[in-house]
Amino acid sequence: MKRSGFTLVELSIVLVIIGLLIGGVLKGKAMIENAKQKRVKSDIDGIVAAVYNYQDKFGFIPGDDPTDISAAPLSVSGCTGGNGDGLFSNTAEDTCAWRAIIAAGFVSGDKTKTTEVEVAKRTPYGGRYLFRYANNINGSGNSGNYIYVENMPLNVLADLDRKYDDGIYNTGELTSNRDYAGASIAYADLYWIAF
Repeated sequence: MKRSGFTLVELSIVLVIIGLLIGGVLKGKAMIENAKQKRVKSDIDGIVAAVYNYQDKFGFIPGDDPTDISAAPLSVSGCTGGNGDGLFSNTAEDTCAWRAIIAAGFVSGDKTKTTEVEVAKRTPYGGRYLFRYANNINGSGNSGNYIYVENMPLNVLADLDRKYDDGIYNTGELTSNRDYAGASIAYADLYWIAF
Protein backbone atom coordinates (compact mmCIF):
# COMPACT_ATOMS: atom_id res chain seq x y z
CA MET A 1 0.00 0.00 0.00
CA LYS A 2 1.46 3.33 -1.09
CA ARG A 3 1.02 6.40 1.10
CA SER A 4 0.51 9.80 -0.50
CA GLY A 5 1.38 13.11 1.08
CA PHE A 6 3.48 16.18 0.73
CA THR A 7 7.19 15.94 0.48
CA LEU A 8 9.45 18.19 2.47
CA VAL A 9 10.31 20.12 -0.71
CA GLU A 10 6.63 20.76 -1.49
CA LEU A 11 5.96 21.95 2.06
CA SER A 12 8.95 24.30 1.98
CA ILE A 13 7.77 25.77 -1.35
CA VAL A 14 4.32 26.43 0.14
CA LEU A 15 5.88 28.08 3.20
CA VAL A 16 8.07 30.29 1.01
CA ILE A 17 5.03 31.38 -1.03
CA ILE A 18 3.06 32.17 2.15
CA GLY A 19 6.02 34.16 3.49
CA LEU A 20 6.27 36.15 0.26
CA LEU A 21 2.54 36.92 0.36
CA ILE A 22 2.69 38.11 3.99
CA GLY A 23 5.79 40.20 3.25
CA GLY A 24 4.07 41.77 0.23
CA VAL A 25 0.98 42.66 2.24
CA LEU A 26 3.06 44.26 5.01
CA LYS A 27 5.18 46.19 2.50
CA GLY A 28 2.02 47.35 0.70
CA LYS A 29 0.55 48.58 3.98
CA ALA A 30 3.74 50.54 4.73
CA MET A 31 3.65 52.08 1.25
CA ILE A 32 0.04 53.20 1.74
CA GLU A 33 0.89 54.79 5.10
CA ASN A 34 3.90 56.57 3.60
CA ALA A 35 1.72 57.89 0.76
CA LYS A 36 -0.81 59.27 3.28
CA GLN A 37 1.94 61.07 5.18
CA LYS A 38 3.30 62.57 1.97
CA ARG A 39 -0.22 63.68 1.07
CA VAL A 40 -0.57 65.58 4.36
CA LYS A 41 2.64 67.49 3.58
CA SER A 42 1.55 68.06 -0.02
CA ASP A 43 -1.90 69.26 1.08
CA ILE A 44 -0.39 71.74 3.54
CA ASP A 45 2.04 73.02 0.91
CA GLY A 46 -0.90 73.50 -1.48
CA ILE A 47 -2.99 75.31 1.14
CA VAL A 48 -0.08 77.62 1.98
CA ALA A 49 0.47 78.34 -1.72
CA ALA A 50 -3.25 79.11 -2.13
CA VAL A 51 -3.17 81.59 0.79
CA TYR A 52 -0.09 83.36 -0.61
CA ASN A 53 -1.53 83.41 -4.15
CA TYR A 54 -4.75 84.92 -2.82
CA GLN A 55 -2.76 87.51 -0.88
CA ASP A 56 -0.70 88.38 -3.98
CA LYS A 57 -3.83 88.76 -6.11
CA PHE A 58 -6.16 90.53 -3.65
CA GLY A 59 -3.78 92.17 -1.15
CA PHE A 60 -5.09 90.41 1.99
CA ILE A 61 -5.07 86.90 3.37
CA PRO A 62 -8.29 85.07 2.50
CA GLY A 63 -11.10 85.45 5.01
CA ASP A 64 -9.40 88.47 6.58
CA ASP A 65 -9.95 90.52 3.40
CA PRO A 66 -12.01 93.61 4.39
CA THR A 67 -13.41 93.72 0.86
CA ASP A 68 -16.97 92.47 0.42
CA ILE A 69 -16.27 89.25 -1.52
CA SER A 70 -19.97 88.42 -1.73
CA ALA A 71 -19.92 90.50 -4.92
CA ALA A 72 -18.15 89.73 -8.20
CA PRO A 73 -15.57 88.51 -9.08
CA LEU A 74 -15.59 85.97 -6.23
CA SER A 75 -19.33 86.02 -5.37
CA VAL A 76 -19.03 84.30 -1.99
CA SER A 77 -22.34 85.03 -0.28
CA GLY A 78 -22.15 85.81 3.42
CA CYS A 79 -18.48 86.84 3.34
CA THR A 80 -18.85 90.59 3.57
CA GLY A 81 -15.34 91.28 4.81
CA GLY A 82 -12.83 90.49 7.49
CA ASN A 83 -11.09 93.02 9.70
CA GLY A 84 -7.89 93.23 7.61
CA ASP A 85 -5.52 92.65 10.53
CA GLY A 86 -3.62 89.82 8.78
CA LEU A 87 -4.81 87.17 11.22
CA PHE A 88 -7.28 84.28 11.08
CA SER A 89 -8.88 85.67 14.21
CA ASN A 90 -12.47 84.43 14.25
CA THR A 91 -14.77 81.70 12.99
CA ALA A 92 -16.22 83.80 10.17
CA GLU A 93 -12.72 84.56 8.84
CA ASP A 94 -11.68 80.90 9.13
CA THR A 95 -14.70 79.75 7.11
CA CYS A 96 -14.54 82.57 4.57
CA ALA A 97 -10.83 81.86 4.05
CA TRP A 98 -11.69 78.45 2.62
CA ARG A 99 -14.59 79.82 0.59
CA ALA A 100 -12.40 82.63 -0.81
CA ILE A 101 -9.53 80.42 -1.99
CA ILE A 102 -12.05 78.03 -3.54
CA ALA A 103 -13.86 80.89 -5.32
CA ALA A 104 -10.53 82.29 -6.54
CA GLY A 105 -9.72 78.89 -8.06
CA PHE A 106 -6.67 78.15 -5.90
CA VAL A 107 -8.11 74.94 -4.41
CA SER A 108 -11.02 72.71 -5.35
CA GLY A 109 -14.22 72.61 -3.34
CA ASP A 110 -17.70 74.07 -3.01
CA LYS A 111 -17.70 77.78 -2.14
CA THR A 112 -21.43 77.65 -1.32
CA LYS A 113 -20.89 75.61 1.86
CA THR A 114 -21.39 77.95 4.80
CA THR A 115 -19.66 76.20 7.70
CA GLU A 116 -16.02 75.41 8.21
CA VAL A 117 -16.87 71.75 8.87
CA GLU A 118 -18.42 71.50 5.39
CA VAL A 119 -15.97 73.59 3.38
CA ALA A 120 -12.54 72.69 4.81
CA LYS A 121 -10.41 70.18 2.94
CA ARG A 122 -10.15 66.74 4.57
CA THR A 123 -6.97 64.91 5.49
CA PRO A 124 -6.31 61.32 4.38
CA TYR A 125 -6.99 60.37 8.03
CA GLY A 126 -10.52 61.83 8.07
CA GLY A 127 -9.87 65.10 9.93
CA ARG A 128 -9.80 68.60 8.44
CA TYR A 129 -7.26 71.30 7.69
CA LEU A 130 -8.41 74.46 9.47
CA PHE A 131 -7.11 78.03 9.52
CA ARG A 132 -6.27 79.37 12.98
CA TYR A 133 -4.41 82.10 14.84
CA ALA A 134 -3.06 81.96 18.40
CA ASN A 135 -0.59 83.56 20.76
CA ASN A 136 1.86 81.00 22.16
CA ILE A 137 0.59 78.11 20.03
CA ASN A 138 0.36 74.99 22.20
CA GLY A 139 2.87 76.47 24.64
CA SER A 140 5.58 76.51 21.95
CA GLY A 141 6.29 80.23 22.28
CA ASN A 142 5.26 80.72 18.64
CA SER A 143 2.43 83.10 17.75
CA GLY A 144 0.64 83.68 14.48
CA ASN A 145 -1.42 82.05 11.80
CA TYR A 146 -1.18 78.28 11.45
CA ILE A 147 -2.90 75.27 9.94
CA TYR A 148 -4.68 73.19 12.54
CA VAL A 149 -4.91 69.55 11.44
CA GLU A 150 -7.37 67.64 13.58
CA ASN A 151 -7.40 64.04 14.69
CA MET A 152 -4.15 62.62 13.30
CA PRO A 153 -2.56 59.31 14.33
CA LEU A 154 0.13 60.10 16.91
CA ASN A 155 2.76 57.98 15.15
CA VAL A 156 2.13 59.95 11.94
CA LEU A 157 2.57 63.26 13.79
CA ALA A 158 5.87 62.03 15.22
CA ASP A 159 7.08 60.96 11.74
CA LEU A 160 6.06 64.28 10.16
CA ASP A 161 7.75 66.23 12.95
CA ARG A 162 10.98 64.24 12.54
CA LYS A 163 10.95 64.67 8.75
CA TYR A 164 9.98 68.34 8.50
CA ASP A 165 10.87 69.92 11.85
CA ASP A 166 12.73 69.13 15.07
CA GLY A 167 10.98 65.91 16.18
CA ILE A 168 9.90 67.42 19.51
CA TYR A 169 6.15 67.61 20.05
CA ASN A 170 5.97 71.07 21.65
CA THR A 171 8.69 73.08 19.88
CA GLY A 172 9.40 74.30 16.39
CA GLU A 173 7.12 75.01 13.45
CA LEU A 174 5.23 71.73 13.78
CA THR A 175 3.74 70.97 17.18
CA SER A 176 1.15 68.66 18.69
CA ASN A 177 -1.16 68.73 21.68
CA ARG A 178 0.25 65.37 22.91
CA ASP A 179 3.73 64.06 23.62
CA TYR A 180 4.76 61.47 21.01
CA ALA A 181 6.42 59.22 23.59
CA GLY A 182 4.32 57.05 25.83
CA ALA A 183 0.95 58.64 25.03
CA SER A 184 -1.99 56.40 25.85
CA ILE A 185 -4.16 58.11 23.22
CA ALA A 186 -3.49 57.10 19.62
CA TYR A 187 -4.70 60.37 18.03
CA ALA A 188 -3.73 64.01 18.47
CA ASP A 189 -3.96 67.39 16.75
CA LEU A 190 -1.25 69.01 14.67
CA TYR A 191 -0.41 72.71 14.62
CA TRP A 192 1.66 73.57 11.53
CA ILE A 193 2.98 77.12 11.57
CA ALA A 194 3.21 77.49 7.82
CA PHE A 195 2.60 81.24 7.36
